[in-house]
Amino acid sequence: MTDTIEKVSIIISKGSLEGIYPGLIMANGARAEGIEANLFFTFFGLDAIHKARNEHIKLATVGNPGLHFATMAGGLPGVSTVMTHYMNHKMEKLDIPSIPEFIEMIADTGAGLYACKASVDLFGLEKNDFIEQVQDIITVGEFYEKAAGGEIIFT
Repeated sequence: MTDTIEKVSIIISKGSLEGIYPGLIMANGARAEGIEANLFFTFFGLDAIHKARNEHIKLATVGNPGLHFATMAGGLPGVSTVMTHYMNHKMEKLDIPSIPEFIEMIADTGAGLYACKASVDLFGLEKNDFIEQVQDIITVGEFYEKAAGGEIIFT
């Protein structure tokens, strides 16, 4: 008999397109399968839920081996912007929602969205800096309580 996954808790720690989308896709897939899902945003992953930043997430072009070009080329002015527009265009063609739309959609399915207290304190942020779908700012210990009995995925 195969065990089924009933709950996942996904940690999003990177503030780039390729750092945020995998966690959102996994959370959305979990909810579509009836699996309880919690998202825990920490460090630069907080940008995904930050009111002023969540619409301006870029593709990381420096040191990104998946782009298959030299690190120096990725650091040239404008490369990140061009590559971000290119990726966003490709995702639109595939009907993949923007990060703000995706997060709202996932929250509407009942997934929990939480900001990491240590990171919030580190960056001098407060609850009102985040989108309304963020349920709370919690400690790592509180995250583990919410994750108990399920799988933890670090993206």
